[in-house]
Amino acid sequence: MNISGLEWVLIFVAALLLFGPKKLPELGKSIGKGIREFKKATSGMLDEEKKPEVSGSSETSAPVQTQPTTTNSSHTTNTEQK
Repeated sequence: MNISGLEWVLIFVAALLLFGPKKLPELGKSIGKGIREFKKATSGMLDEEKKPEVSGSSETSAPVQTQPTTTNSSHTTNTEQK
């Protein structure tokens, strides 16, 4: 469905007759602003879908160091004595 040049002229003339020469620029400006806001909102939604979700903080945590455990060989439990 392509609109040819003559059809654009007819649409412009009809809009001019309906809205008048003073209201037509204001109408065009408000329609353009609405289209820009719509594009910004839809692109924002697409950007959110592309971002991977990050859990926790963005800082890298240092590895946790554990102290070595020592065992006492002379310590025996009740089960070892049987």
